[in-house]
Amino acid sequence: MSDDSIRTDAAPAPVGAYPHARRAGNLLFLSGVGPRQPGSNAIPGNVHDAGGRLVGYDIEAQCRQVFANVRAVLEASGVHWEDLVDVTVFLTDMKRDFAAYNRLYAEYFAGVDACRTTVGIDTLPTPIAIELKCVALIPARDPQR
Repeated sequence: MSDDSIRTDAAPAPVGAYPHARRAGNLLFLSGVGPRQPGSNAIPGNVHDAGGRLVGYDIEAQCRQVFANVRAVLEASGVHWEDLVDVTVFLTDMKRDFAAYNRLYAEYFAGVDACRTTVGIDTLPTPIAIELKCVALIPARDPQR
C-alpha cells in the first residue's frame, strides 16, 4: 500500500481492491463511499421481505449514513468536512429521492463551498440508493486546526 493511501476502520470496508482515499499533492480523492455501516456492512433503511429480497429503502437514513462515512474517511485523512471542494453524488432513483437528498445535503453541507454534481444511475454494486465521490483540499499544516 502506498504511503498516500488511506484506509480506516471508522468507515465501511471498500467492496473492492482500493483504498478509502488517496492523497495526490494537496488534494485528497475519496473512493466511492456508500451508506453501509462500519463493522456490520448493514445498510440503514433497507427493508427486505421474508425471502431476503430488497423491497424498500429509506433514502434519508442512507443519506445520513453516507455523510457520516465520508466524514470518517476525511477525519482519518486529517482533513475536515469544510475542506471538501467537489462532491459527485450518484442516486439510483433521481425522481423519487432527489428532494429528500437535496434537503439533507443542504443541512449537512451548510457552510461548505464545494462544487456538486448529482447523477441518476440504474444501479450500484451493492443494494444502496446513494454513493458519493469526493475531492478535498488538504489544508496546509495549521496548529490552530
